[in-house]
Amino acid sequence: MDAIERHCIEIERCNQRGGRMLSIVDLLAAGTVTRELAAFFIAAIQQGASFMIGAMPGGAGKTTVMGALLNLVPAEVELRAADSIETMQAGLRRNAPRACYIAHEIGPGHYYAYLWDRELRAFFDLAAAGHILASNLHADSLTEAQFQICQINSVPPELFCKINLIIFLEVTGSWPARRWISEVWENDEKAGHRQIFQKGHLELSQSRLITNAQLNEAAIWLDTLTASGAKTIQSVRKFLLQQKPLQNSGV
Repeated sequence: MDAIERHCIEIERCNQRGGRMLSIVDLLAAGTVTRELAAFFIAAIQQGASFMIGAMPGGAGKTTVMGALLNLVPAEVELRAADSIETMQAGLRRNAPRACYIAHEIGPGHYYAYLWDRELRAFFDLAAAGHILASNLHADSLTEAQFQICQINSVPPELFCKINLIIFLEVTGSWPARRWISEVWENDEKAGHRQIFQKGHLELSQSRLITNAQLNEAAIWLDTLTASGAKTIQSVRKFLLQQKPLQNSGV
């Protein structure tokens, strides 16, 4: 099994509703993400940004967006489900290779890779050890997300700040429902989260993760990707791995 196949299998394990997991190209075509925001995600996540997707209702598309963004992690980073305390403790061992640990959901319940209480605190300890974190949770605002994680589950605020991107979805209608990213909050771990995307507008001047040059380079990548016809997570991952890495911003 090659690296792309292993990578995509781990994304597919997040699948809760059947069908194929969608790519960033699919999200762009559906209007879930704007071109500029998709380029921003490519630039930030390829350089190691941790991220979290929030929306209160079930079926809002949190896992779908998380899967598409997981496909953008750096080439050398392996995806791993945060499925047990033992798995997370292994990641805390000295010289453990950097990985992206996935909480399929932040919430109580005996479901695969659902994290709460002690397990959630162990998950955030991985960020302190230099790993990338990816997760989703039932929350519609930064305040709700922080309350669940820091107040209810006693995760230290300084570890919550290691989630570089907190992304919120909105849903309107019933069938077919329209889903789109409504807010993005950014943190470079040196200050509190600040809102950089709202109502379809990316305020890049507020970003401390991505420069204009990096955003423009990622936008060119995105345009080339969409023109190539790549659409599945497998073909998108292959395309991204064949490209010259973006300039590192130090995430």
